[in-house]
Amino acid sequence: MVSVVSLVGILFLSWNTIWLKKIVFVLVSLAVGALFGDAFFHLIPESANLHTDPHATGILVVVGILFFFILEKFILWRHDHTISESTKHIKPLGYMSLAADGIHNLIDGVLIGASFMVSPELGFSTTLAIVLHEIPQEIADFGVLTHSGFSVQKAIWLNLGTALTAVLGAALVLIIDQRVENFVNYIVPVAAGGFIYLAGSDLIPELKKENSIKKSMMQFVCILAGLGLILLFHFMEHSHH
Repeated sequence: MVSVVSLVGILFLSWNTIWLKKIVFVLVSLAVGALFGDAFFHLIPESANLHTDPHATGILVVVGILFFFILEKFILWRHDHTISESTKHIKPLGYMSLAADGIHNLIDGVLIGASFMVSPELGFSTTLAIVLHEIPQEIADFGVLTHSGFSVQKAIWLNLGTALTAVLGAALVLIIDQRVENFVNYIVPVAAGGFIYLAGSDLIPELKKENSIKKSMMQFVCILAGLGLILLFHFMEHSHH
């Protein structure tokens, strides 16, 4: 499902970039709420239940934040959530975006796999959070690829290819967890740190570029909507139990 989301590029082809930019900021706002919601309402409380030492969760969350910082610095350079109009550094930017997307999606797959091993409900809320941040990310990546000189058709296929690494990530977790006891217990809080990092350092700066009061209010409402969606899952989970 998360991999198929990469094909949203096709859906947005018929729309012009002005429209695209309008919708991206709404999706980015939703993703901020969903990522923070999943981290703070689900992953961190879940991790606190899994670990006997209360400090372990905090340490692992910080490890996740730092891990994503290093990942972004050294491997990703920059993960652009905006559609870049510039044609400078044509090819390198395109390949960088592909590498970033592939690694990003691999981690997404690991998070989804790990979450489902804790509980189906946690799995679904993590998947929802990932899909919501995946959509603006994939649209942006698609924009970067076409601007980097790839043909539209090639950009779509390359996008799907990098998205399929999510499936690989999920498979890896299932294989590793059978061998490494409590692997999931460590990946869940690290994932929370990753989500906090993505929302706080990648997505929120994009939203801060917007100064109009009306649009800023809209962003805030969309962030609340993203949080609300995750809370909804949380209540469903508890009523299910």
